[in-house]
Amino acid sequence: MGDLEIRPAMADDIPAIVAMLADDPLGSRRESPDDLTPYLTALERLSKDPNQHVVVAVREGRVVGTLQLTIVPGLSRKGATRSLIEAVRVHADERGSGLGTRFIEWAVDRSRSEGCQLVQLTSDATRTDAHRFYERLGFTASHVGFKLQL
Repeated sequence: MGDLEIRPAMADDIPAIVAMLADDPLGSRRESPDDLTPYLTALERLSKDPNQHVVVAVREGRVVGTLQLTIVPGLSRKGATRSLIEAVRVHADERGSGLGTRFIEWAVDRSRSEGCQLVQLTSDATRTDAHRFYERLGFTASHVGFKLQL
């Protein structure tokens, strides 16, 4: 797979991250690569929170993937800490290369090192390929998710 570095996202990575977030039918409706200001503000805020890990995968100096890992302390499950994987994106040129698997394995390993007892994620109901991918990695579609737009 060649050399791959997974590291914290930096402000210079935002254009590539937003381009990946916008590069699908769902993201193209909710992301705005024309104005990066809100993304830069969000990254600054996230970078100050030790429970937030916005990372990029870099190959040959090029950002080819991104995800956000959130560590969530809790009371349920006997005070278990869990992690939440969000905004997983792999550049179109890298899909099918094994990068997604390596990326999720990184997130699971990081979750273990953070003391998490559970890793969870959500995936839009229309992303059936993503659902098969996560199931192949051992995730179980065990819950129904709900959202309330504010």
